[in-house]
Amino acid sequence: MREFTTPAPAGPEATGGLADSLYDTAERTPDLVQLSRRTGDGGWQDVTAREFRDEVIALAKGLLTHGVRYGDRVALMSRTRYEWTLFDYALWSIGAITVPVYPTAAPEQVRWILAETQAVACLVEDEDAAMTVGAVCDALPDLTGIWQLDRDCVTAITEDGRDVPDALVHRQRLGVAAPNIATVVYTSGTTGRPKGCLITHGNLAAEADSLLAGWGEVLRDTGGGQPATLLFLPLAHVYGRAVQIAAVRGGFRIGHIPEVSTDALLPALESFRPSFLHAVPYVFEKIFQRARRAAEEAGRGELFEQARQVAVDWAAAREQKTFGRGPGPGAALRLRHLAYERTVYPRLRAVLGGRVRTVMCGGSGLRRELGLFFTGAGLQLYEGYGLTETTAAITANPAGRQKLGTVGQPVPGASVAIADDGEVWVRGGSVFDGYLNHPQCTAESLVEGWFGTGDLGRLDEDGYLTITGRKKDLIVTSSGKNLAPAALEERVEAHPLVSQCLVVGDDRPYVAALITLDPAALAHWLKSHGREQLDAWAVLADEQLHVEIQRAVAAANTAVSRAESIRAFRLLPREFSLEQGLLTPSLKLRRAAIAEHYSTDIEELYLS
Repeated sequence: MREFTTPAPAGPEATGGLADSLYDTAERTPDLVQLSRRTGDGGWQDVTAREFRDEVIALAKGLLTHGVRYGDRVALMSRTRYEWTLFDYALWSIGAITVPVYPTAAPEQVRWILAETQAVACLVEDEDAAMTVGAVCDALPDLTGIWQLDRDCVTAITEDGRDVPDALVHRQRLGVAAPNIATVVYTSGTTGRPKGCLITHGNLAAEADSLLAGWGEVLRDTGGGQPATLLFLPLAHVYGRAVQIAAVRGGFRIGHIPEVSTDALLPALESFRPSFLHAVPYVFEKIFQRARRAAEEAGRGELFEQARQVAVDWAAAREQKTFGRGPGPGAALRLRHLAYERTVYPRLRAVLGGRVRTVMCGGSGLRRELGLFFTGAGLQLYEGYGLTETTAAITANPAGRQKLGTVGQPVPGASVAIADDGEVWVRGGSVFDGYLNHPQCTAESLVEGWFGTGDLGRLDEDGYLTITGRKKDLIVTSSGKNLAPAALEERVEAHPLVSQCLVVGDDRPYVAALITLDPAALAHWLKSHGREQLDAWAVLADEQLHVEIQRAVAAANTAVSRAESIRAFRLLPREFSLEQGLLTPSLKLRRAAIAEHYSTDIEELYLS
């Protein structure tokens, strides 16, 4: 096995619970703005560390009156919002364990998670979620309460705890240690039933402190003002929770927004004005596509394309110089970059609120060229990699030494190794404690502190990891050719019209693909070609559109052998969606579910 380790950050390991840092900050810097709440008019109301601590204590006292005890499990089923963070820290203050549940989860998924964790209560956002939980209550004998945010349950619970002494909360909090379980987070479940990952207070603290140790300085480099981030990642996902905890521990200001659609996100970015962002590649793809369409509609499409290419070339040249493999951008390229820095790139940064300097990306693969573009446009982009079992990032590109297209080196205190079969194994303080009620799976996945990720990858000479696919996703054609589909899919998805691509070919004579289109990009393409808008089904038969997508497929095929190339494809009338059960909550493709859903289409690809 080839192995690479990044030394642990200096200083003692965390010993207490996650809530301790909140109380310490409130004691040390009570007037520090810790969070900002969204107001009804789209503005933001600041909440200091002292105010947030007092809210947390008041809610924690109310939770005690509702029968929540040390070690109890409480489910949180909501979109990303201020109250989630409030409940997290209130529950951790009394030694309870949180169980995130996606608000889009089906009743059977909710029943399974609440039953397996023996949750004693469930926080929901609205009436629909309450009805989902209510529909399965009969199968949940441990569940004694459902609290609803849009019925102001926070005020009601807080009022119920008015007579409880603060000292009772502190006594519970001081009994929480780093090895205690903080949360049970269920895997995204691309195949089979998801498993509950037991994540300790120490795991989450190690993850947050590694991020602060490795990237704290660049996150604090705001050019003036307090570091701040707008949290729109789902807090039901471990990535969002890790960002939340790192921000609280680092003294950064947090805002929440429940939607990731560009129509909701961009106005919030403009008003909140974060200094750094964490996001999944989908967000950066959408921002880029929107910027390109806006330029084309304003008659500046050619200018945007030139600026895009200059940004990519400039960032690539800078990267080569960083690693001693080139002289850096030449004089002509520097001049062109400077010209676009005065005219084009500031407009892109303004879309993110105008203050963002650093963006961190994870959850799935980011196209290298897209990462180079954002970096060249003045945003330091750091791509990382992790899983639920590693409490989010276990690798990330080091500060100031990014290799875009890779997921970087191990975070401080972590190690990465590549097994003989290409599987990525990792270890470190953020690696989880095991799977709830699955000792056999735990024993198979955790070997002497190492966790087998199930992902395939390679380490370069500098210890940077590149993920090449999933072991279980390998396609073996009927001729015996092995193919990891992720890289080929990513190349097809680089075309502006393409939203998603799923490569198929297991036990088939050749490789084929299911392709969905981006609705906004399609509408723009039709308009720019003087075409009428097509309904979803007309897309399937449009010859000119097929020719355009064939170009994307042909371009992707140039990177692989003929045996690995896509020989046929099918355009689908709509994107794969979370609601259909075809995506995980972190927007990864559920390959088996898509193959089953579109089995007829796949069969027709092989009729000849």
